[in-house]
Amino acid sequence: MATRQTNGLKDSQKVLDHTTLNHTVEEIKAFLINEDELHHFDDLTKVNPVTTATVLRCLQARYAAGIFYTNAGCTLVALNPFQRVPNLYSSEVMKEYHHESQLQELKPHIFTVAEQAFRNVQSHIEPVNQSLIVSGESGAGKTWTSRCLMNYFATVAASSTSVKCQENVERIEKRVLDSNPVMEAFGNASTLRNHNSSRFGKYIQLQLNRCQQLQGASVQTYLLEKTRVAYQAPCERNFHIFYQIVKGATEEQKSEWGLHEAAEFFWLPNAEKTLEEDQFDETKNAMLHLGIDHATQHQVFTILVGLLHLGNVQFSSPMDESYPCDLKAEAKSFLATTANLLKISEEDLLEQIRIRTIKAGKQHQIFKKPCSKMECETRRDCVAKVIYAKLFDWLVKVINGSICSLSFGWTNFIGLLDVYGFESFPQNNLEQLCINYANEKLQQHFVRHYLKAQQEEYTSEGLQWSFISYQDNQSCLDLIEGNPTSIFSLLNEESRLNRNSDETLFKTRLQTALAKNHCISWDVFSKVPNFIVAHYAGKVNYQIEGMVEKNKDPVAPELVQLLQTSWDVLLIKLFPIEEKEHNDTKVQNKAVTVVSKFKGSLESLMRILNNTTPHYIRCIKPNMDCKPRLFTSQEIFTQLEACGLVETVNISAAGFPIRVPCQHFLERYGLLGKYGPINLPSSASVNGCFSTKKGKGSLSTDGSSETLQPAVQDILSHVLDGQSIISSFHNPAANQFCRSIVHCGKTKLFMTHGMLELLESARNQTLDKKALCIQYSWRRYCQRKLARSRRAATLIQAAIRSWLTRQWIKKLNHAAIVLQRAWKAWKIKMETLADELDDTSYFKEIELIPGSPNCSSLFIPLRASPNKQSQSIHFENLNTCSWPLGPTLSSSCIITMTPSAHEILKAFARLAILKLKWRTNHKLKHNRSHRGIASIRALPEVQVKFHCKRSPLLFADTYPEHQKCMIIGFNQILLEKV
Repeated sequence: MATRQTNGLKDSQKVLDHTTLNHTVEEIKAFLINEDELHHFDDLTKVNPVTTATVLRCLQARYAAGIFYTNAGCTLVALNPFQRVPNLYSSEVMKEYHHESQLQELKPHIFTVAEQAFRNVQSHIEPVNQSLIVSGESGAGKTWTSRCLMNYFATVAASSTSVKCQENVERIEKRVLDSNPVMEAFGNASTLRNHNSSRFGKYIQLQLNRCQQLQGASVQTYLLEKTRVAYQAPCERNFHIFYQIVKGATEEQKSEWGLHEAAEFFWLPNAEKTLEEDQFDETKNAMLHLGIDHATQHQVFTILVGLLHLGNVQFSSPMDESYPCDLKAEAKSFLATTANLLKISEEDLLEQIRIRTIKAGKQHQIFKKPCSKMECETRRDCVAKVIYAKLFDWLVKVINGSICSLSFGWTNFIGLLDVYGFESFPQNNLEQLCINYANEKLQQHFVRHYLKAQQEEYTSEGLQWSFISYQDNQSCLDLIEGNPTSIFSLLNEESRLNRNSDETLFKTRLQTALAKNHCISWDVFSKVPNFIVAHYAGKVNYQIEGMVEKNKDPVAPELVQLLQTSWDVLLIKLFPIEEKEHNDTKVQNKAVTVVSKFKGSLESLMRILNNTTPHYIRCIKPNMDCKPRLFTSQEIFTQLEACGLVETVNISAAGFPIRVPCQHFLERYGLLGKYGPINLPSSASVNGCFSTKKGKGSLSTDGSSETLQPAVQDILSHVLDGQSIISSFHNPAANQFCRSIVHCGKTKLFMTHGMLELLESARNQTLDKKALCIQYSWRRYCQRKLARSRRAATLIQAAIRSWLTRQWIKKLNHAAIVLQRAWKAWKIKMETLADELDDTSYFKEIELIPGSPNCSSLFIPLRASPNKQSQSIHFENLNTCSWPLGPTLSSSCIITMTPSAHEILKAFARLAILKLKWRTNHKLKHNRSHRGIASIRALPEVQVKFHCKRSPLLFADTYPEHQKCMIIGFNQILLEKV
């Protein structure tokens, strides 16, 4: 294996020996010389030649260009950017991928895999249930990928037309998404390789109803690393929830829980380090949405703080071994706080930790023995681990009760598997062995489902296929879990022996029983007992010390009984009082070990995965420092080799990555046949949703393999310019060129991407021709329809115009008659008024006429005065509004007259007889028009000016031939003194 991999072309030859195909260096250099085009390879199967160097350089070019997803056959490669990428996971991008009919036309994305799984459920293709397997090393981005996938499914599966259903779906969606921060707070921690590493495995089932709407979800967890509560490796942290409580608690809560600023906790290392995951308010809000009220939350946080105080309870070795260990002085306050928070007796807590209860003999005599310092610390840690494990299980149960749907409410599901990545630390123990064992099982599932099954399918379909070698990890799995002898079996056997574990003896047993397996070795220079396992991702050194005790996972009965005496409501639920077993010895011997429990749960998970359609997402960690824009070739090269990605690309590229059943092929490309479209029976259509009617000049088949073969060969021959395609039933050595890009098997058609593009191009050309003919016909039809419409419109317009003209002439005639009638009537009135103005008789006859100015207060003094001089008074600055006598008089701009007061009043009274509206507050405006009053026969004593405006009488000063009339009121005569 190459020990170093650089980014340049000079060092690319060092990885050439790792490729499964013998390509020359010149071919690789010719491919890599055009570096500007490498980032355009969105599918690694298009790379030619397929080697580790070419695949690595393509991934590097795409990573430098900000493209983090690349297809690799059936697998999606996801490079962790280690930074927020804007608009990469937005709702707009989700809608784009959800509504796209051809997903292959979009860029590779995790939403592509999610949408394909969702469409598989919609199409009811067996197996209908889907599983998305997210794998990779710790820190490669599996948790973030799973979170984005859950957001996508919750978004696309939440559409509903009913308002009530929409609210129900949104409520379920909210709860499903809120389970993420809660599970991460209680189950994730910061490690050397990842700041948000999952310390447990989970398989989330998103439950869908018959309409593919989100109905609920369920969470299954695997192997919580509960030892992290009491032990954290250097530079690592405890679970996130402890740091969230310490940093996010209020002052009142800190005072209640004893979280003083100067307090330091042994089980809370690196507390000064602030991470993005330290969001206490977000965790509390999510728990509230999941149905955990504030009171229950307070109980949970109180118990967790009690565990932190329990970690500060330290012991010192006694002078005499017959006496219990002494409690350190500074630990007394922490012991009291722990007992107070857990609501148990302080004396009982101290006694059960320092003194062990032993039952011996047939009569089950009870003996009490003081524990050593190490045993006291072990029992203290056991109390913390069992409480946290029970609390985590209770939390998962609450979440499932909140988001899980009833069995009759959902029909199918989409599973998301997020397990811990492959781990290799300086010190590895039972936890890392189980974690890496789970990754070995997932790798075997991938190998069996794709690498092995695909090549076997080529052989069964009649292809001449030479098997491509790949890394099979079956021997490693036999070493770990095989029967009758394996690491797990020996570990369980050692754990069931009623004796103290001996690391050296257990190592000797491993060497004796497993010496023939080449996947195990030993470091002879190490002073600590250990063994080395060669995993698919690399060798890992495991320490034997403490492994047997961890596998036993002993919980002393007296410790459980101590917790059962607590009066805390939540602890009572976590540790209910059960009926005592009559034979405790047999129960202890039948206790399930950690590896047995984990193996059983993992086998159950594999059965679920085997009954679903898997989709693989390989998360790659670009560098070990978790820095953005940094691409370390050696790290990625190791991961590519470990997960078998290069072999996957080789099989897809050297073989036929496109596999289409013959019936589906004819449904899509049947129009390319020489004799026109091919008619299939309804049973040959996808899901029975498509049936083609038999037309003239078309080829009909009955849907069987024998009848479909000639039709498929006819289409391929027509596309390949008449070259005959030989199926597996005929001479397999003929026409090697055609067989290199396409092969017609017994039930399926195998082709390369080049052949698929050729078929799609020919199909597009045929559709373009058909579309062109449709356009011709449609345009001809539209032109003819337009011409008919124009002729009809011309006739309609002519008829309407003639009708409008006749109506207009009628209106003009009627208007002329009205004008003449009004003109004559008004002229007669004006002549009558002029005659009456000449009459200077007494004024009494109009003094009571309503609206007359004679009744106004202005003229009361005039009527009351007896002398004649008052009647001839001159009006000073008099502005009076009156009305015109009409355009029958000759027009004049200004007329000078000297009327007497009696005559003016009488004129006003006569004008009031006409029942015209009396106007006031009119502004003075001089009339410069040629229209106005020509003369008045009365001779007033005061000179006045008459300023005229237009007449209010309709058509009064308008002739019939005028087109517009803007007359709005009578002509106004303004009287003012000269």
